[in-house]
Amino acid sequence: MDFVVEQRDLIFEGFWTTIRLTALSGLLAVVIGTALAIMRVGPIPPLRWAGTTYVTLLRNTPLTLVFVFSTFGLPRLDIRLSFFAFAVVALTVYTSAFVCEAVRSGINSVAPGEIEAARSIGLTFGQTLRQVVLPQAYRAIIPPLSNVIIALTKNTSIAVAFSVAEATSILRRLQNQDASATFPLLITTAAGYLVLTLAISFAFSRIERRVAVSR
Repeated sequence: MDFVVEQRDLIFEGFWTTIRLTALSGLLAVVIGTALAIMRVGPIPPLRWAGTTYVTLLRNTPLTLVFVFSTFGLPRLDIRLSFFAFAVVALTVYTSAFVCEAVRSGINSVAPGEIEAARSIGLTFGQTLRQVVLPQAYRAIIPPLSNVIIALTKNTSIAVAFSVAEATSILRRLQNQDASATFPLLITTAAGYLVLTLAISFAFSRIERRVAVSR
């Protein structure tokens, strides 16, 4: 454990990168996933087909392949970003498909009568979504969205193979420096991920309770 203590700053730096990957990708995935869900339930057939195709393709594509395309495919299109930015793109594109399905299930849980009532008073499709449907949908999707964000946190470990110095990357680097410290390093890294996922679960539980009280 002495080696782990000595390298604590580097380990914290790795987990800070993991936190930033999760936060940025999660925020962008919620925005894009919501847009995709609206496309899928909207009245315009081409948008519905586009949203369905996106979700079907991404949900059935391994995340590693999404990383490969982001890191090595985008530069061929003259899109030059840092490895961290490429990782954010890959995680966002992949996670947004799962967020879309969570949001779509929340939208479908809204009573049809409320939507008809909104239309009867003259609200447009967009106004009905903003003022009636989405507020209720977000309340309903808090538990599944929590699971999606937790999965995203664990998926950030794939960035280790693409030159991003997140927690798992730091683990491998330190293992190479001192193989005898492998077990303490594994325990420390596992504990770090556990703390992050428990913190996310706690935060979403608090949000869910607050929303329940506001009802």
